[in-house]
Amino acid sequence: MAEAHQAVAFQFTVTPEGVDFRLSREALKHIYLSGINSWKKRLIRIKNGILRGVYPGSPTSWLFVVMTTLGSSYCNVDISMGLVCFIQRWLPEGCGPYRSPQTRTLLSMAIFSTGVWMTGILFFRQTLKLLLSYHGWLFEMHGQTSHFTRVWAYLESVQHLLDDEEYYRMETLAKEFQEKTAPRLQKYLVLKSWWAANYVSDWWEEYVYLRGRTPLMVNSNYYVMDLVLVKNTDVQAARLGNIVHAMIMYRRKLDREEIKPVMALGIVPMCSYQMERMFNTTRIPGKDTDVLQHLTDSRHVAVYHKGRFFKLWLYEGSRLLKPRDLEMQFQRILDDPSPPQPGEERLAALTAGGRVEWAQVRQAFFGSGKNKAALDAIERAAFFVALDEESHRYDPEDEASLSLYGKALLHGSCYNRWFDKSFTLIAFKNGQLGLNTEHAWADAPIIGHLWEFVLGTDSFDLGYSETGHCLGKPNPVLAPPQRLQWDIPEQCQAVIESSYQVAKALADDVELYCFQFLPFGKGLIKKCRTSPDAFVQIALQLAYFRDRGKFCLTYEASMTRMFREGRTETVRSCTCESTAFVQAMVQGRHLKADLQDLFRKAAEKHQNACRLAMTGAGIDRHLFCLYVVSKFLGVSSPFLAEVLSEPWRLSTSQTAQFQIRMFDPNKYPNHLGAGGGFGPVANDGYGVSYMIAGENTIFFHVSSKFSSSETNAQRFGNHIRQALLDIADLFQVPKADS
Repeated sequence: MAEAHQAVAFQFTVTPEGVDFRLSREALKHIYLSGINSWKKRLIRIKNGILRGVYPGSPTSWLFVVMTTLGSSYCNVDISMGLVCFIQRWLPEGCGPYRSPQTRTLLSMAIFSTGVWMTGILFFRQTLKLLLSYHGWLFEMHGQTSHFTRVWAYLESVQHLLDDEEYYRMETLAKEFQEKTAPRLQKYLVLKSWWAANYVSDWWEEYVYLRGRTPLMVNSNYYVMDLVLVKNTDVQAARLGNIVHAMIMYRRKLDREEIKPVMALGIVPMCSYQMERMFNTTRIPGKDTDVLQHLTDSRHVAVYHKGRFFKLWLYEGSRLLKPRDLEMQFQRILDDPSPPQPGEERLAALTAGGRVEWAQVRQAFFGSGKNKAALDAIERAAFFVALDEESHRYDPEDEASLSLYGKALLHGSCYNRWFDKSFTLIAFKNGQLGLNTEHAWADAPIIGHLWEFVLGTDSFDLGYSETGHCLGKPNPVLAPPQRLQWDIPEQCQAVIESSYQVAKALADDVELYCFQFLPFGKGLIKKCRTSPDAFVQIALQLAYFRDRGKFCLTYEASMTRMFREGRTETVRSCTCESTAFVQAMVQGRHLKADLQDLFRKAAEKHQNACRLAMTGAGIDRHLFCLYVVSKFLGVSSPFLAEVLSEPWRLSTSQTAQFQIRMFDPNKYPNHLGAGGGFGPVANDGYGVSYMIAGENTIFFHVSSKFSSSETNAQRFGNHIRQALLDIADLFQVPKADS
């Protein structure tokens, strides 16, 4: 019963002589060490705050300026040009620390040196800001983009999608908006840009994500896959032991601000603001809008297994549990034979259903007592862990295995993921892992950064024994994970069942087709003298036209993290140039040289659109903010209403990789994740995520809805394959055997 003594700090009994306290030295020791650890973290943050506040200066540079000033005075050289004497005259006279002339002189020199030092800091900061604000290195010609330019850039992006009559109508609406409404709305945006760190991001988070009332599952959350071509261990608890330990190591680096920023094209640092809410964050449902609850720290994770919820502590006192200890704790959960409590098994379906229903039932049944305590344990956890009873793994000989793996990560059973947590770490029975990630707090490259660190640390730093267990010996006296207790009445259970049925219908409607494209990767694409992303995006246009016989509005996400608190911008991949190339390919009457020329024009157009999006000169976020202002002011704008209501029938995203150089991909070519995916944005559309994984392979994740008679994810995936091969043939790029 050693763990029972560690669970409480002290006990007491009442005796005839008075109150007898029996203190637990071990428990008090852990409390003491925990406090020391907390204060260490605070001091590190204070130190980092001071150093960040004087960047690019430093205490050493300040001391150098002071010593230079003092040294010049001893050499009878007044480098201050009389400013030291001027400062000295303004210092108060009389008693106190200024009485001695020598003290007054030294203090004057220190004030002068500090002023010079701070002036230098401000100068360097402004110079650095100007340098980082210059984006001309991305393309030859770039300037400020007004709302006038963006409106007409929008018209250009839809001209090839509309007939003459429809385009004339949109042009008329655009002119009216440009002349009458836009100038007034733009003034408010300019004012906001002066005041706010970013004029887009807070509204984007609130109105696009947090005010959405539809289920998060499939509609918003996305998934990320594990390494699929290598296997570290088959032991489920052991894999979690290493991975969870690596995640908390990453969180520690994050808290201490030791993670280097990602560099755009290896040149300009990108904003790391989104990383702040990676851990200890939960989306709290509301009737009209949700909120993101972020805690500064959390010392436990919430775990789900076989319909039961557990609280697993990550620390013993101030010490982070070692991987072998974490493995033991997860194994204790796996071995626990206790059954679920009434209503507990499908409780998480509340996070998979409608947001209004979840908000109402949370207020009614989870505001007090054991339900509140148990819910707090989940919502205040560092992250959520799901121990699945089934096995999934990509088998190259069984193409369907990758799609089934993706479906399990995207929605699971609809009640074995806590979709409100910043992310759910999913561990299958065979040790394969994955993530299901809530989207409001950050975008996919942020969680990708964590995932690369974790997988690299697991594979190359922590390792496993010959039997597949974590290295080291466990500490058997650790208190076991705590089983969460619930009291869920029948009325609440009915709402849980209703949410489950909504979520299940949504999950059953999703068709997901994931595949590995093996004929070539970015290595051979570069021989076409174009960017791999442009190559794939043009192939998607060709595939979509062959699939549907027409073009559609296409969304590609692009990062805007070269700006403070930047998130994303839309690249409209369906352009006049790409449609011209596709039509020429389909007609089959053009010479290969002409097709190559059309392709290069389309690729250059796409690359330029990506550059514009990255440098804040895109179309959609600006129009979105103008629309928000129009709603605040009660101004009706038919143009903005139509722009914001257009469906994205082809929504695409490239999965970032190699953000952290933890290993050499040439030396370890099989240490590749398959990226991740998401559900379709439009009911009659496709969602396509892809990872150009190294030199010789590309992973695709294609989603659609069974309820649409016009779409078929596997059919579209086959069109993507063929489009890639056909474009490669234009440039006579040799391909490996399929």
